[in-house]
Amino acid sequence: MRRTLNALYDGCAWLAAVFMIGVLVMVLLSVLGRQFQFHVPGTDAYAGYAMAAAGFLALAHTLKRNEHIRVTLVLGMLTGRARRGLELWSLSVAVLLSGLFAWFAARLVWQSIEFHDISTGNDATPLWIPQLAMAFGTLVLFIAFVDEWVLEARGQRQRIDGSETHHE
Repeated sequence: MRRTLNALYDGCAWLAAVFMIGVLVMVLLSVLGRQFQFHVPGTDAYAGYAMAAAGFLALAHTLKRNEHIRVTLVLGMLTGRARRGLELWSLSVAVLLSGLFAWFAARLVWQSIEFHDISTGNDATPLWIPQLAMAFGTLVLFIAFVDEWVLEARGQRQRIDGSETHHE
């Protein structure tokens, strides 16, 4: 299971990197178009879609690499059961919030399909297509927070300094 989860997080990071390259390509097309007097419609919109996709798809991988910003002022003053309790509480809140975020992101995709919602730009892209990356990224973030919660509950979670938490 660990190998599958890590592959999921890494796969999302690779997809995020591909979308970042997509941002670069769209910006370069726009710049070159201005320089050589040709126009590629929708480059601004597609650069925005790619940037959003990259951001959402990188969330879980960033979390699992301990790269998210955490305020540990109170947590750093605690040890033992108190620290574990606060970690589990904060991870429980994160699971709840990321689960809600994933639910509403998926709901937004469904509603965009249902209402045939398209972008207002000249590209007229069906909005469910770029919204899929947001929904998938938030779902994988939810999975990553559940993963972190389970690891903390078992006393196997990696701390920021790289050591494991061992609880009895």
